Parts: sequence; C-alpha cells; structure tokens
Amino acid sequence: MTTETKDTGPASPPVRRLRRAERREQILDAATRAFARTGYTATGLDDLAAEAELTRAMLYRHFDSKAGLYRAVLDRARARLSEATGTDDFDGDSIPALLRAAGADPDGFRLLFRHAAREPDFRDLADSITATSREVTRRNLACHLPAGPWLDWAAGLIPTLTLEAVLAWLDGGRPDPDQAAERIGQAVRGVMAAAGPLP
Repeated sequence: MTTETKDTGPASPPVRRLRRAERREQILDAATRAFARTGYTATGLDDLAAEAELTRAMLYRHFDSKAGLYRAVLDRARARLSEATGTDDFDGDSIPALLRAAGADPDGFRLLFRHAAREPDFRDLADSITATSREVTRRNLACHLPAGPWLDWAAGLIPTLTLEAVLAWLDGGRPDPDQAAERIGQAVRGVMAAAGPLP
C-alpha cells in the first residue's frame, strides 16, 4: 500500500510571540518613527498600527490612547537622554555625550525638542528639561561669570543654542561627528565670553 503525501511547499516559519515588554518596546520604536515623521496631530492610530505592523486592537492592549502612547514615547526618549548625558554637572564630555545620545535616537531627540515643544499638551516635558538644563548651566557658569543679568542671559542661551546646534547637526546629515562637539563647544565658549566683563 502506497501513501501519497501532498507537498505544500516550504513550511512557514513559526510566528514568534513576543513577551509583553518586548511588544511594548516594538510599539514604542514604531511610534517614535511615525510621530517623528508627521508629528502628534497628523499621526493617526491607523498610521501607528501600520508602522508597528499590528492591529489597532493590539495597540490598545498596551496603550489606552494615542496621547498615552505619545507620552510613553517622550518619557522613554527623555530617560535615554538622561542616562546618556547625566543631569548634574557639565564637563568636557557633556556635548559629546549629547551628540552621541542624539545620534543614537534621532527621532526621539527631535520629538522631545522640536515636536513636543510645539504641542501644548506635551510641552511640559520639553519645558522641564529646559528648566533643568538652565539650572545646571547657571550653577556651572557661576564659577566663571559674575552673578547678575549676563550670567542669567548665558544660562538661558547656552542650553537653547546647544540643543538647536544638535538639531541642526542631525538635520544636516550628522557632518564631521568627531569635530561636531568641538564646533558646538566653540559656540558655547563664545556665549561665555560675550557674557563676561567687556575689556
């Protein structure tokens, strides 16, 4: 007795089910890309689901709303930035660390400092980072500049200048990564010199 077997072609690889934490990270990665492309308002749940290659129902299993997902994306970007740069003092590695963090997560960096800063419902996150940066900058500059309005001016300008310089560096295709930190550092030293006593 002969038994025939039907050839159904190559077997499909088994679908690997991700653990909840892995799936959440997959969704956050996809959402970061999607939100960075078009911003919060213009990105719909269907866009997010398509980017993550999931259904909307799967998204809702992990995040109860688009706003909740966006907040989680921003919180993760901020945590990664803090881990990479620290938050206490500035030293010779501060600007290189900021550039490395931006280069490692350019979409997250843009979301924090370009998109979230323009969105009233999420601006608090960008404002909190800016306020902390100004406070740390002021404390570090106090060793080099006399107290007064020019110290306050420099403490407000240097974080803004540095972030805008890093964003411009990302937008420009990340030119000369080995020299970028020195170039941004020159601009920061220029602000410090301008804030000091005039000859």
